[in-house]
Amino acid sequence: MRVGLVGAGPWAGMFHAPMLSAHAGTTLEAVWSRRPEAAQALAADHGAIAAATYEDLLSRCEAVAFAVPPDIQAEMAVVAARAGKHLILEKPLAFTLDDAERLAGAVDDAGVQTVLMLRNRFTAVGQAFVETAQDSTVRGGVAHHVTGAALPGSPFATPWRIERGALLDLGPHLLDLMDASMGRIEHVDASGDPRRWISMVTHHEGGALGSAALSITVPGVTGDCRLEVFTDDGPVVFDSEESDKDSGVGEAITRALARAVETGERPLVDVHRGLHLQRLIAGIEAELS
Repeated sequence: MRVGLVGAGPWAGMFHAPMLSAHAGTTLEAVWSRRPEAAQALAADHGAIAAATYEDLLSRCEAVAFAVPPDIQAEMAVVAARAGKHLILEKPLAFTLDDAERLAGAVDDAGVQTVLMLRNRFTAVGQAFVETAQDSTVRGGVAHHVTGAALPGSPFATPWRIERGALLDLGPHLLDLMDASMGRIEHVDASGDPRRWISMVTHHEGGALGSAALSITVPGVTGDCRLEVFTDDGPVVFDSEESDKDSGVGEAITRALARAVETGERPLVDVHRGLHLQRLIAGIEAELS
């Protein structure tokens, strides 16, 4: 599958481009960025071309991967879906629920396949954690995802992370794992400031309760995501430090998209999973306002 990459920032270089160029089933065909020199450098490193325009990129590929801010993704992914391109989407889908719904609608109208870059759902550690928790009755859970990624000097201290804080960047990862392992989240009580610290209580189908903390501006932390779920069979623990060691995650993501295209069956972690998370985020934002 020929894939075009939109974006040439740190995450595109660290993960997207190597993923698309190194694994069987996908070829990184072209890179497009608002910074042509960055697109040229990244494309050269991975045997791709730097597309002159977004339309040029779309003409060269069967699928598009996005490594751009959420509002840019929400706009450009709709164009790609309408052009019949399959999508590898970052989280969150968008800044607003309206834009996320518009993107999901465009995907459904076009009949294209999507994979959402919730990396922990594609690692052996993450999958085993979810399956083990689902096999028992969950009573509650305690979670945190605390980093310094939006502090000065971090390669991920991009304007939208600095302005928007932890909820949009880290929230999808943590909420997804809590939702998948503890039961579908029906409501979230939240307080705090997304740029400093957020405390949440998650209410799940079946009656389980979770407590969680998010921050993206804490100095001196490694950025691990940890979730301990307490079940009738004992505790089940997810630790992102172990999950991050999985060298096969990129291949698992590209394989999921290829399988969806081949079979026509939607992956579990797709645009609609992203829309569910966006609805949760919108509700939390309303709680915090």
